[in-house]
Amino acid sequence: MDELETEVQVEDEETFELALDVFGRAVVPEGVADAEPEDMAVALEAVCFSLNRPVTLSEVASILGRSSAAIAAAADSLAGQLRARGLMLQRHGDQLQLVTRPQTAWAVQRALQPERPTRLSRPALETLAIVAYRQPLTRAGIEAIRGVNCEAVLESLERRGLVAEVDRQDTPGRPRLFGTTLRFLQIVGLERIDDLPPLGDDEAAGQVAVSAGIVHDGGA
Repeated sequence: MDELETEVQVEDEETFELALDVFGRAVVPEGVADAEPEDMAVALEAVCFSLNRPVTLSEVASILGRSSAAIAAAADSLAGQLRARGLMLQRHGDQLQLVTRPQTAWAVQRALQPERPTRLSRPALETLAIVAYRQPLTRAGIEAIRGVNCEAVLESLERRGLVAEVDRQDTPGRPRLFGTTLRFLQIVGLERIDDLPPLGDDEAAGQVAVSAGIVHDGGA
């Protein structure tokens, strides 16, 4: 396939040639196929920043010309590189998203002044916590723990994008299995679901609850 070349100006006044295919899309540079995870992390960060939305490993793999496993390794490297930065890489299943750290929320809020989200009720928070710690879980499993019907609360959490169907249980009727979403991680300010505090850590769990927006009204 024929390739075109264009010059790109960088800050130090140097230029480099960007090879384009006949469709005007940049060609993957030589050396990317053998690049180490820490080197691929730079390109991964650029992709996540540019798209500004959740992306899947396979989507990034297609963009960067590497396997999903290589992108997963680059994600681990990038997450480590961002530890002392204002950004962090959230990972949920095969999804990735570059977001600001909770510790910088005050600065971001002052800059953007976003609309205050609707807070969760206690029944909704309790249901969300059960799903977060026991996922994947059926509605019947949730109701067995809470002791009440959770259909309306689950529907509310689904509408908010905090839980979603992740699979079907291999039993008669194939009931839905629920799990948390990337949106849940964004709300509680965690990189991955594995970062949830232990169930016995009341102080840390309380901080997660505050992030999720607990209130003591009766609605969902």
